Amino acid sequence: MDWSQKLHFTAFLIVAAAATFIRGIHGYAMVSGTVFCDQCKDGQVSLFDYPLNGINVAMACPDNNGQMTTWGEETTNWLGNFVMKLDGTPDLSGCVAQVTSSSEQGTRGCGTGGGTGKSPRLMFRMFDMEMYTIDPLISQPAEPMSFCPKSSYPQPHPNPVSPATPPSKLPVPPFPPAPSLPHLPPLLPLPPMAPIPYLEASACPHQSWMMPEYRCYWKVINPDSKVGVVFGLLAARKYGNDITLWEGMKGRGEPYKTLLREGTTALLNSYNSVQFPYHPLGVILHMNLALMGSTQQVLHTALAFLRANSGNGRFTCKFNPCK
Repeated sequence: MDWSQKLHFTAFLIVAAAATFIRGIHGYAMVSGTVFCDQCKDGQVSLFDYPLNGINVAMACPDNNGQMTTWGEETTNWLGNFVMKLDGTPDLSGCVAQVTSSSEQGTRGCGTGGGTGKSPRLMFRMFDMEMYTIDPLISQPAEPMSFCPKSSYPQPHPNPVSPATPPSKLPVPPFPPAPSLPHLPPLLPLPPMAPIPYLEASACPHQSWMMPEYRCYWKVINPDSKVGVVFGLLAARKYGNDITLWEGMKGRGEPYKTLLREGTTALLNSYNSVQFPYHPLGVILHMNLALMGSTQQVLHTALAFLRANSGNGRFTCKFNPCK
């Protein structure tokens, strides 16, 4: 099971648990997925892409006449996730999920759509409840980003040669003699290129993330983000709807507070360095699995996050003071 499937399965567990414990609803279908910004417009999720919040996703299904009608629409959260709830247990084999529009806030110029629709896949069915997942959807900017590899750009087709003249028979004009060049002084050596922070191995403890001089490293999520929005319904039920990530970073002296502090730190580290041991979606998965387990599992997960945040003796914190 890859990381995207783990994310979808975690979203299913979160919503299913909330529905079972809070309202006891039966007879419904849940559909979840993630939307990414395809920065290089190569039609796939790659290293340069990131989850998009504020993207509207619609589910269209065929009616009795074969016409596609919209059955549901949801907006992605801060982590690019969406979850749709459909009453009953419908057959979604002919349905398609598609990015339809975006809000102006949060898309950072990557809300023009462009990706193809994806059909839901049934994960499991139990107690009149169906769980579906959708492969990652993409939304694209108007133009590829400047840092994208040149192979990602659409290449113009070369001017075709007239079929009346075979290529091997084309006349080749003689080259003029090369002019003599003046003697040039030796070139100065170029300074070494600064490493790209995201590609550099780095792991920083929670104390570093709370220092004012490193506040600029809070990029994908910000200190005022709600814990329930970032980690899901189980976290909101455990820690409350109003607690922020910054407040959660101050927790200590109790397993659940330690889990929130180290889980938040691990999520920040995973967004800051691609070589961090946990992927962002993996952090959320382990966080929710711990919240559904025993106190011993909570403490075990918190200590695993703590070891990763300390670098495990292999990584150091690569922060530089913000300008």
